[in-house]
Amino acid sequence: MEPVNQKSLERVVSLKALQMGSSFPCQICVVGLLCGICLTSLFMAALTSFGTFELGGFSFSTIALGDSAGNSSSEFVNCSFKPKTTEREVVFLRSEEINKERASLLFSAWSALLTESYSGESDYLLRYGLNKSSVPNAPHLENCKLKAQVNKHLDNHPENERYPTAATNEQSRYFMHRPMSEAAYAPWIAGSDEENYPLTRKVQRDIWMHQHPLNCRDPSVKFLVADWERLPGFGIGAQIAGMCGLLAIAMKEKRVLVSNYYNRADHDGCNGSSRSSWSCYFFPETSLECRNRALELMGSEDAWKNGTINAKDNYTSKQIWAGRTPRIWGEPWSYLQPTTEINGTLIAYHRKMDRRWWRAQAVRYLMRFQTEYTCDLLNIARHAAFGKQAANMVVRSFEGELSKDVLVNERSDIEEFVWSNHKPWMPRPLLSMHVRMGDKACEMKVVEFEEYMSLADRIRKRFPQLNSVWLSTEMQEVIDKSKGYPHWDFYYTNVTRQVGNVTMATYETSLGRETSTNYPLVNFLMATEADFFIGALGSTWCFLIDGMRNTGGKVMAGYLSVNKDRFW
Repeated sequence: MEPVNQKSLERVVSLKALQMGSSFPCQICVVGLLCGICLTSLFMAALTSFGTFELGGFSFSTIALGDSAGNSSSEFVNCSFKPKTTEREVVFLRSEEINKERASLLFSAWSALLTESYSGESDYLLRYGLNKSSVPNAPHLENCKLKAQVNKHLDNHPENERYPTAATNEQSRYFMHRPMSEAAYAPWIAGSDEENYPLTRKVQRDIWMHQHPLNCRDPSVKFLVADWERLPGFGIGAQIAGMCGLLAIAMKEKRVLVSNYYNRADHDGCNGSSRSSWSCYFFPETSLECRNRALELMGSEDAWKNGTINAKDNYTSKQIWAGRTPRIWGEPWSYLQPTTEINGTLIAYHRKMDRRWWRAQAVRYLMRFQTEYTCDLLNIARHAAFGKQAANMVVRSFEGELSKDVLVNERSDIEEFVWSNHKPWMPRPLLSMHVRMGDKACEMKVVEFEEYMSLADRIRKRFPQLNSVWLSTEMQEVIDKSKGYPHWDFYYTNVTRQVGNVTMATYETSLGRETSTNYPLVNFLMATEADFFIGALGSTWCFLIDGMRNTGGKVMAGYLSVNKDRFW
């Protein structure tokens, strides 16, 4: 605190200065002083040399007091004393412009790598003098070929593995052996036991072992061969739910389930043996040896008679859709953590808890590993949604020219064995929202988009950092309404949507089989990876998404439902 006398003296001096400044002689002196400064500035500008700044491989010139010697007096130095853009601000603005150009180039390079054949260099990259090794890593994309190879290794029976006699180095030997030992505890399960449904890790391991006998030709091994449902009006969710029921029957009867014809994979995107097969999208439910053995037995009359092989026709619809859940593991559903909320209340118990638990386990097993084809579909969707954000993020993380300073060096051990297991980048936290309307009104109470957003606002009150939504819907009306929420960032697949009230079957026919299968599966998998989820319990699709999340380390993320029409 300053002394009182000192403050009083300052006020007196200030008052005197103000009085003196208002006098006419003083004003003349001030004008003269300012004109002198102007003349001095003009003289100094003529002697000032240019300076060159280089930022990130791009050069541009500035001068200390002006943009050029020719316009220094008229452009930069003047007597009006208006605020001018500082040199630092000019550099910053130019840097931002350069970063935008680089981000656009990088986004296009990633796009080219996604669409061009990996057998040769992309024409786009060659045009700009780039090659694959000089393009920075895309944090939102996965190496699908490598991932599929690793998953295939993980999905092998440990007892059937043959360890190589030699390896090039200790690291490669470690990389090849480590997944085999992990296969014993279902390496496709993420999160701790507390973050999943009860007994998830044990159940997944037991299902896998049941579906992969060591000797498929053993006379004691029995089979259940079943096509996927293909009746008109059966959506993907209903088809998966039906196969979950068949897997339950197979587990109870000690049969190996072999899924056969899958109509939604009957398109040109699924090539070779994966056409018309679930294995186009996910790893098959059993081994190739067991599949071949089952198909061989289908031609044996004795095998049908003695019950070595059964088909879907051997069971009633009630057994498939509402059959008893396997009791092999007791009744773990009796102590499920209540995490589903409807109208502000957690649902602690309902009469279909056993079915909810089992379908979660079954769908997790059926979707345990994605194929390279499915991985590519997710890459394309993530790139379309998040690619530009990722490019801006990467560009800001380095300096220098893209083709010179960002060469991809040989991967280090930590990149190979640790960081390679990280999931692709997405803007987080991310809320997934599946808005089901249209002809679903004949099965459940449909809810307007505004009610979904009301629940989203509730989540954001608890987690204020949330502003990103992955929006899944078949209705164009919902996409249009999302534009009325400017404080949310919405992401969704680029596909034609319903306008008006038509049946789902008609809508899917208009899209074609490939598109009508691919984009829902992408939405499904994106929902399982999101941090939060809002859906409708009356929807089988939402029911299965919730099951995948509850066996994927997201039990404690909770589930907000807009209705309580039924429990499956």
